[in-house]
Amino acid sequence: MENVQWRKSSRSVGNPEQCVEVAHFADAVAVRDSKKPDGPMLRFEPARFGAFLGSVQLNG
Repeated sequence: MENVQWRKSSRSVGNPEQCVEVAHFADAVAVRDSKKPDGPMLRFEPARFGAFLGSVQLNG
């Protein structure tokens, strides 16, 4: 996964040490802790990640 482009959350401006990074693949969306770039990541099917974001935006 060397050519993966990770993006930090736009909400991490105030506290960049505590943020989430997201990467898009053809068949998945991955999420990881920016403090541990070599640590574990969560992978979601794109539709499920979209549903998750919709839920967070509605409740946030």
